[in-house]
Amino acid sequence: MISQDVIRAQLGNCLTEARFPQWEQHYSRGKVRDMYRIQRKGYRLPRTGHGKPHGRRVIIATDRQSAHDHIVGTIPFYGQVRNQIALWWFNQTDDIVPNAVLAAPDENVVVMEELAMFRVEMVVRAHLTGSSSTAIWTHYKNGERIFCGHRLPEGMAKNQPLPMGSIITPSTKAEDGHDESISDEEVLARGLVDPDTWDQLTAMALALFARGQELAEKRGLILVDTKYELGETQDGLIMVADEIHTPDSSRYWVRDTYKERHARGEEPESLDKEPLRIWLKEHGISDGHVPELPDEERIKAAERYVALYERMTGETFVPPDADVSVEERIEAAIAPFMS
Repeated sequence: MISQDVIRAQLGNCLTEARFPQWEQHYSRGKVRDMYRIQRKGYRLPRTGHGKPHGRRVIIATDRQSAHDHIVGTIPFYGQVRNQIALWWFNQTDDIVPNAVLAAPDENVVVMEELAMFRVEMVVRAHLTGSSSTAIWTHYKNGERIFCGHRLPEGMAKNQPLPMGSIITPSTKAEDGHDESISDEEVLARGLVDPDTWDQLTAMALALFARGQELAEKRGLILVDTKYELGETQDGLIMVADEIHTPDSSRYWVRDTYKERHARGEEPESLDKEPLRIWLKEHGISDGHVPELPDEERIKAAERYVALYERMTGETFVPPDADVSVEERIEAAIAPFMS
């Protein structure tokens, strides 16, 4: 396990942004990733008519931490952990759903085929949990008993397994840019995807989640919930993109301590960003106030993320050289892919 001293030495060497002037025309910024889109000439639009002509996308996982729809600071090694966990999971699931990965030239970088992304995220849940405004527990404790079209029984407790097993609770972007949870019926009514495609997407998401649960169980973990982003090649092949089963997109609990802690009414032992979400809520995060993360909270978050990487993959985490600029290293790594 990585030491706190190693993490502390990296507090000032986090990757806040990977924006390079020479490639500015290709640049776009997401919440926690920076991207460069290189389009190929002569590509036709995909058969569904959404998206842009295809090419490749260079994706840099930064150390920016998002929570409650805000960037709340940086966490050492966060981008590297997310990227390497995602690559591990892509290798474990490509027999279920193909993925868009073309290359991984750096610890923080993946190069993917450009896809026409579907306008709905496939959120899969197996427990009644969460602290964000879109979390199933948030809605349940506020008295709602139907969530994304699923009827929930009375008398449930936070962090309890869902009685019906894994469910799909789709999400899309609302007009204000925030995530909006919707039902299957709303997905189809809004024309986000056609019915046949929706059946494919739900089957793929549930199969990916089942594989995730299976492998997590072997590592002494519970894969609690997650989200998948899928897209389509110009030939109509559906692929999974973005990232998969990372501590940013998923919740993981330690299996051996879950039942005992749940029986005492305590929060599960988490190896994800949920403890950070809870800390932020306790310190009054809102649209008008984002608390500054103390270094100790940043270090604890990094410890959780590295612990998840090592436990899930079975590999020892190798931190980058603290004396080498992360930006310079990434700039050199992505240069061959930018022409």
